[in-house]
Amino acid sequence: MPLPFLTADRAFDDAADDAALPFDDRDLWRRPYRPGPWRVGTAALSLLLASYVLFAAVIIAFADSLAGAALCAGLAVLIIVGSLRLLRVGTWVSARGVRRVGFLRTRTVPWAQIATVRTAQQPVRWLGLPRTVQGQALILVRRDQAAGGQQLLMTDRNADFLARHEAFNRAADAIEVWADEYRTRAEYQPTA
Repeated sequence: MPLPFLTADRAFDDAADDAALPFDDRDLWRRPYRPGPWRVGTAALSLLLASYVLFAAVIIAFADSLAGAALCAGLAVLIIVGSLRLLRVGTWVSARGVRRVGFLRTRTVPWAQIATVRTAQQPVRWLGLPRTVQGQALILVRRDQAAGGQQLLMTDRNADFLARHEAFNRAADAIEVWADEYRTRAEYQPTA
């Protein structure tokens, strides 16, 4: 069974350098990179824990404690949902805009509201922890400064790109190309 949220579109890896946007249907939301080993490993360990909790629920159910079994099964479902959500976390693009999917919140910014998308050297959080290190960040700058101005899209020290600098550079370049093309289209569209 294919899991579209787990595998990034392979066209980014297979496309030639001159074809930065190799997709026929650009209205679909897609992540222009594969999830990193830290993110996939954490999700896999969480799913392993969920299987143990489900096994415990079966044992508890055979021991004639249905309330305990239901509690264990509910906990397993929460762990599974959390693991799947963890795999969806990242930066997604489509013809409509750029979407930053977090674990608890998703923010979408239309291309017309974006001034620029750029890479910058700055202190970034290491694996999302409070510790900061010097690294690269992909930053979205909005046209309206009242809405926060800048938004961090991804860093080279997060769970997708830790020790994968080439993958970060490819993903950042791909998102910047999407931004350049669709910001230009948004500027030239007549308003009705």
